[in-house]
Amino acid sequence: MKESVVKDVMRKSMIIRPSGRSTDFISPSFGQGCLFNCSYCFCKRHTPEGVTIASNHWEILTMINNHSMFAVVDKPNQTHNSLISYEIGCNEDFALHAKYHKWLDIFEFFRKHPRAMGSFATKYVNTDFLSYNPERKVRIRFSLMPQDYSDLLEPSTSRIRTRIHAINDFIKAGYDVHINFSPVIVTGGWVEKYRELFQLVNQIVFPANKEFVHCEVIFLTHNNEKHEYNLKHELPGEYLLWNPHVQESKISEYGGKNLRYDYRRKKHWIEIFTAVMQEEIPWCTIRYSI
Repeated sequence: MKESVVKDVMRKSMIIRPSGRSTDFISPSFGQGCLFNCSYCFCKRHTPEGVTIASNHWEILTMINNHSMFAVVDKPNQTHNSLISYEIGCNEDFALHAKYHKWLDIFEFFRKHPRAMGSFATKYVNTDFLSYNPERKVRIRFSLMPQDYSDLLEPSTSRIRTRIHAINDFIKAGYDVHINFSPVIVTGGWVEKYRELFQLVNQIVFPANKEFVHCEVIFLTHNNEKHEYNLKHELPGEYLLWNPHVQESKISEYGGKNLRYDYRRKKHWIEIFTAVMQEEIPWCTIRYSI
């Protein structure tokens, strides 16, 4: 399998980009692509098949180290109270691909670093991580959506209930754990679907953990090329993603033709989402919503 879909490469691009949303900065890619086949995934837009793994991970860590020593970031901010946070899984699902990475080296780097922490979102519960305690210097953001959306749009990923249970397990193991409500999808009955999701989160997350679990809220952005790919390959659930009558065109910073919810509608929907969330899980602070 590795020979056919997973390739080791020397990562040449060592650019550290500002983020300011989920993290302060985005690190050079430890991995590029994804072995899942989620209908909405932007990773597939750039790497349609397989994944490349950086064989020069120490060079990336050196770049993060050097950058963090000179970066000027006002703290506390919404990414962290004191540490400079780096997204290490922007172009992949790091937890899914961990067996191809030197993940222990990477986590140990952050655990020992005086200024930096690593962060990534995932749809996969990798229990191998539970054998290591990063002392809150690695943040895992478990992506959540209603299970019936997940069944259609992100096949083979960990069940939503499994991800929620993992919040407790990973906090106990020493991780900083947040929730990534992404992508938020608006369709018939969406408010009640998310209300039920919030109720499940409230039921499963231990009371002692609730003060530590913050979240980010990211409404759906689709892509023209991914839309055509989904139709060609008959991926299920496209009717949930492609609804031009409530969406508007947007050119990404890399020139991609994207479709996102009309900003006036989305502003109203964010207000609804936030209100329902406040009713069901008021303990979960929203770090940002877009």
